Amino acid sequence: MGFLFDLLTLPVLGGPRLIQWLAMILDQEADQELLDEGRVQGQLLELQARYEAGGLGEEAYEVEESALLERLNAIREFKAERAGQR
Repeated sequence: MGFLFDLLTLPVLGGPRLIQWLAMILDQEADQELLDEGRVQGQLLELQARYEAGGLGEEAYEVEESALLERLNAIREFKAERAGQR
């Protein structure tokens, strides 16, 4: 019955269902990108390499490092909270 209903209502509900599906996929991709610990860790490594190569001053390094570490901690806290809710 579900398949037949979906098939019969496709002309009317197909567009909204497609938009809903697309929004869900985009939300999942955004979450995956924003909550990627590996990406932030890679940025920390790049930052350290720039600092060691002399391309970045100590003060700028500390500011950027602090921001990246806060972001990493926020990601980990958010993942822990979400795991606790399930």
